[in-house]
Amino acid sequence: MSGGGRLSDDEFERLMAEMKAPTPAAAPKAPERADHRPQTAFETLPRFTELRTQRAAAELLGLESPYHRVHEMRAGAVSRIDGREVVNFASYDYLGLNGDPRITRAVAEAAAQWGTSVSSSRLSAGERPAHGALEAGLAAIYGAEAALAFVSGHATALAVIPTLMGPNDLVVTDALMHNCVLLGAQYSPATRRTFPHNDLDALEAMLARDRDRFGRVLIVSEGLFSMDGDGPDLKRLVALKGRFGCWLMIDDAHGLGVLGGTGRGIAEHAGVDPRAVDIWFGTLSKTLVSCGGYIAGSTAIIDYLKAFAPGMVYSVGMPVPVAEAARVALELMIAEPERVKRLAANGARLRAQLVAGGFDVGAAWGFGIVPVIVGETIKTVQLAQKLLERGINVFPVLPPGVPDRSARLRFFLSAAHSDAHLDQALEALTQEAAALGLPRPRSG
Repeated sequence: MSGGGRLSDDEFERLMAEMKAPTPAAAPKAPERADHRPQTAFETLPRFTELRTQRAAAELLGLESPYHRVHEMRAGAVSRIDGREVVNFASYDYLGLNGDPRITRAVAEAAAQWGTSVSSSRLSAGERPAHGALEAGLAAIYGAEAALAFVSGHATALAVIPTLMGPNDLVVTDALMHNCVLLGAQYSPATRRTFPHNDLDALEAMLARDRDRFGRVLIVSEGLFSMDGDGPDLKRLVALKGRFGCWLMIDDAHGLGVLGGTGRGIAEHAGVDPRAVDIWFGTLSKTLVSCGGYIAGSTAIIDYLKAFAPGMVYSVGMPVPVAEAARVALELMIAEPERVKRLAANGARLRAQLVAGGFDVGAAWGFGIVPVIVGETIKTVQLAQKLLERGINVFPVLPPGVPDRSARLRFFLSAAHSDAHLDQALEALTQEAAALGLPRPRSG
């Protein structure tokens, strides 16, 4: 055990492995009749032991759980946790629009007129004018013929990819894709493959070798990766999909409102005609301060998804107040581009200060998301806990959410963060990291 009675990261990993490992059998016995008694206790679920082990290890180390903390006010650039106001770097409110009176007024008016539910699937009796208005706005952002809004962002990918891809097809995803895309590919009958993060040479080699073995091929990447704060070479992705005859799907959930001079996402940032991307996928819970997901593309794909995507056909439609919140937020994003510029300035400032201070920010571009890669799981949680005590709320991201030995603090920036907020966070981070003896290699 390391000094001070604390476990080192290696000791912690060994403890976890030992606690998870099955008890070794004493000596071979004659086969016994299988026990077919029903298991009715939820504690017998395969991962319950893992959950119990994690909690026991955290208690042993004196660590508080960072999960499911209760926020006691509308969380924006600041929040309140355990009765104390904190500077908040753990929310998606990129443009500071959550709670904007123009949005809340539109939501209240929509609720008064339309109620809080459409009470049916859109296919049967849940279609409302607000759905079409939101979808027209989303389509315009991407220069698309049409768009379709789903009631859940995560469920959008789970519904869309299996609907489009069949048993003779191939889905190729960046290795760091969001869980919803990976599950969507897994639930489809198509063959699934990944290429190393942003390694388009590897993607090209894969397509050159295997493209002709499949019918349809779908390439999926993100506009802005939520764990690393970087993005793809969109121009080259478009060139590859054209050369090999593939569909290209971009998850722009974190790119919308963040990338590009007016917040129109990775296409604007990269100087690419958005119509060169076949399928735009995103969520309404980030910049658009609402809830749900969307697809934008050709009329043909939208008509197809309306008819066959289970997340559309069998799900209740989006409540009108939810659709109105996203629609008005989208209009404000376009009308007030200074919010996008302020967010970009905040991200660039924080990234530059972190790098100058010796912190590892990986390949982050400095738009909206800036990670501080610590590496060790225990020290990452300890650092987050110390920062919260100092009034800075930043969430620790741990394996398996990120690769082993790459645990990190993930800073979500907002246009509403002030210079004072950033300075306060940097000062606390610098002091608490040094107190924990963290190595701080420069990111180059």
